[in-house]
Amino acid sequence: MMTKNYKFLIFDGETPANNTITTQDIAPEISIDKAYGLRDSVRKLTEALGIQDVQPLSEGTTIKIYKTEKVNTPAQVAEGEVVALTKIRRVLHQTIVVTLEKFRKTTTAEAIARSGFSKSVNDTDDKLISEIGIGIKKAFFTMLKTGTGTATKGANLQAACAQLWGALQTGFEDVEVEGQTVFFVNPLDAANYLASAAITVQTAFGLTYVKNFLGMGTLIISKEVAQGAPIATVSDNLKCACVGSGSEVADVFGYIFDETGLIGMNHTIASDRVSVDTNVIEGVKFYTEDLGKVYIGSIGA
Repeated sequence: MMTKNYKFLIFDGETPANNTITTQDIAPEISIDKAYGLRDSVRKLTEALGIQDVQPLSEGTTIKIYKTEKVNTPAQVAEGEVVALTKIRRVLHQTIVVTLEKFRKTTTAEAIARSGFSKSVNDTDDKLISEIGIGIKKAFFTMLKTGTGTATKGANLQAACAQLWGALQTGFEDVEVEGQTVFFVNPLDAANYLASAAITVQTAFGLTYVKNFLGMGTLIISKEVAQGAPIATVSDNLKCACVGSGSEVADVFGYIFDETGLIGMNHTIASDRVSVDTNVIEGVKFYTEDLGKVYIGSIGA
């Protein structure tokens, strides 16, 4: 009769038989691979955005986001008269609390028996991590769309981006805009340009981007950007922060962290449910320093 080898966890103090496969044999490698994979995706996006460093912050740290706005528009005066003052102010727009976000997924023994470990655990882990990445990006684009800078309408994508580039030139007089400009556009707006341009398209964190777009900067393509409303700022205005996960978190909960502390992950056996739990924590926040210097353009005749 053919003998099959099964994996058991023994809870009565007995030592598992030699060569028994336990979670210690499987979970660390899985967790390391997937945690590092998400970390590398975040790093690629920071590089594409021109962000130099990820800022490690403590749990519960608040980030204050400001916007620069013009308060008044004085009327023009006659020759020789005193020119009225234009008032510009920088006001608090939003406060973000940097916290650890927690996620958990359970895979049952029946699912593993039916589909195998790889499909039932690994593949669904990939989906979980993908959804975490989508949430990080969605929060970032939601913030970008609240930018208060404006630019003149352009007839097509190229013209609209040129107007945004011009607006950035006036808005960032103390910053070298060339090479630092980052455009965010909807895929439908970018389609015609991509179809006819001889360019190299790259991907990072699930986003498509083009380096040296029209010689002005980087073009980020995402459906999170409204069609007909491209956005632009400079890389100096873009930041990335993360909760610096200390060793105590890893020690207490058995999380595997990459060296940056961006992503923590573990796999544990839930014996009471005869299942495998996947646990993920992350504290990644992309944000803008000044929303007044995030410019919203428009495409139209």
